Amino acid sequence: MNKKELIRATAETTGMTQKDCAAVLDALLAATAKELASGGEVSITGFGALRVKERAARKGINPKTGETIDIPAGKGVSFKAGATLLDEVCGK
Repeated sequence: MNKKELIRATAETTGMTQKDCAAVLDALLAATAKELASGGEVSITGFGALRVKERAARKGINPKTGETIDIPAGKGVSFKAGATLLDEVCGK
């Protein structure tokens, strides 16, 4: 499901217009990105939690040449699914 399909499905479920749903989704994504960029965490009970994790520097292999390369330390976003979401998806 892409963003447009998510907006359409949300509009059908809520009775809101697609334009209003798009505005809400855009605001939600912007607030989430701002919070993560400031080092915070976004947690939605039952759905899951997003947080920024530090990745250590490591060695890698260039797939074209086979030569070893250094991959610098960096940051990445991780998602941990909540219990309700896991139950819905996995049928537990």
